[in-house]
Amino acid sequence: MSKVAVRRESQREALIEAAERRIAFHSVAGLKARDLAGEVGVALGAIYNLVEDMDELVLRVISRTLARLDAALSDGEVTARSSAEAVDRLVVIATRYHAFAAGNLHLWRVMFEYRMAPDRVLPEWAVADQMRLFRHIIAPLAVLMPEAALAQREVMARTLFAAVHGIIALGLDEKLVAVPLEVLDRQLEWLVRSTCTEAALKRAAGA
Repeated sequence: MSKVAVRRESQREALIEAAERRIAFHSVAGLKARDLAGEVGVALGAIYNLVEDMDELVLRVISRTLARLDAALSDGEVTARSSAEAVDRLVVIATRYHAFAAGNLHLWRVMFEYRMAPDRVLPEWAVADQMRLFRHIIAPLAVLMPEAALAQREVMARTLFAAVHGIIALGLDEKLVAVPLEVLDRQLEWLVRSTCTEAALKRAAGA
């Protein structure tokens, strides 16, 4: 790699890190191209030699957040060997997801609230980054639903995630109808264990 390429890659990484810091403290509202250029030490127009536009910059920050969430949910890629272990694993994933969201509030919200320009299509690498995390849910479900087709387990994974995410989102927003934060983890555990009973899973697989 040439010196120019190395310098450009270093600037690109610095730009993404600067954007990540600003989003972490101020959400996307604090993301101004001129401020970022000054922090990184490049001309304003040079930013767009490093990323295509602000949409790509935010997506790169989201990708970094997803990677950290992936690490937070990982546990040495532990493989559940029984139904009980699989349910326990899903409970751990739910509570770790809550902890990550609470500890990275603005970055976590941006993953779901950011809207690209209407004419932009989500790049394949960004889609892959998002979908990769579902393996944490699908793997335990494979133990709990051994007869179900992969497509059924994938739908179940999305449903379970949506339920857990919704409870956490309402709780962290402290909405009137939200589960109180002091009991949120216990309620997440109740939700996961209730959803993953044999009878409930059989009904889901047959739907």
